[in-house]
Amino acid sequence: MITLRPSAARGRGKLDWLDSYFSFSFSHYYDPAHINFSNLRVINEDYIAPGKGFATHGHQDMEIITYVLEGELKHQDSIGNGSIIRPGDVQRMSAGTGILHSEFNPSPDQSVHLLQIWITPNQLGVEPSYEQKFFSTEDKQGKLRLVASPDGRDGSVTIHQDAHIFASVLGEGETISYSLSNRQAWLQIVRGHLTLNGKTFKTGDGAGISGEQTITFTGQEGATEFLLFDLP
Repeated sequence: MITLRPSAARGRGKLDWLDSYFSFSFSHYYDPAHINFSNLRVINEDYIAPGKGFATHGHQDMEIITYVLEGELKHQDSIGNGSIIRPGDVQRMSAGTGILHSEFNPSPDQSVHLLQIWITPNQLGVEPSYEQKFFSTEDKQGKLRLVASPDGRDGSVTIHQDAHIFASVLGEGETISYSLSNRQAWLQIVRGHLTLNGKTFKTGDGAGISGEQTITFTGQEGATEFLLFDLP
C-alpha cells in the first residue's frame, strides 16, 4: 500500500520571517489523521527570511535532524556546539535529558530553505549530543545513500532509534530499487518528479508505504532529490 500525502494537503504556518509546511501535526496545525508515521514525528519544510531565525529554545527526548536545501543555517547549542549547516550537510541533535539551541539565517539577503525532521527515540534520558556530516550530490547520485542510522554505519549520523534515512538524487530515467521486506517506509520528495512503483510524485509530496516487499524509484523530469525513511 502506498498512500500519497500531497504537498498541497500539508498544514501551513506563516509568520513575517518564517514560512513552514507541516507533513504531520505541529504547533497550531492539528490533523488526527496525520500525527506521525511509525516513529517519524515531524517533517517541516521551512523557509527562513534573511537575518532571522529561531531564538534559543529547548528540546527533550527527541532525535532532531536538519537537512538544508538552499542557503545557510547557523547553529548554537548549550553543549558547546556552533556550526554553519549548508546544502549537503546532515545535522543530528539528540536532545535526550535536555538541550537548548538556536537556529539562525546569517545571510543579509538570502533565505534559507530546509527540512526539519523529528524522530521519537527508543531510549529516553540519554546524554545530549550533536553530529554533522556532509554528503555530496555525487555521493547520492543514482543510489540510496544512507545518511542516518542506529549504528552510524557507512559514515551516517547516529540516531537513537531503529530508523534508517536515505538520501538520493535521480536523473531522468534513472531507476533504483529497495527491499523493504516486512518494514514500512515514508517517502519525502525534496524537489523534482519521480515514480514509485508506477505512482507519480512531485516536489513536496510524501507517501506512507507499507505491505510492499520491493519499491522501485524512477526519476522523471530533470534532477529529482528525495528522502526515504525505513521504519519499523
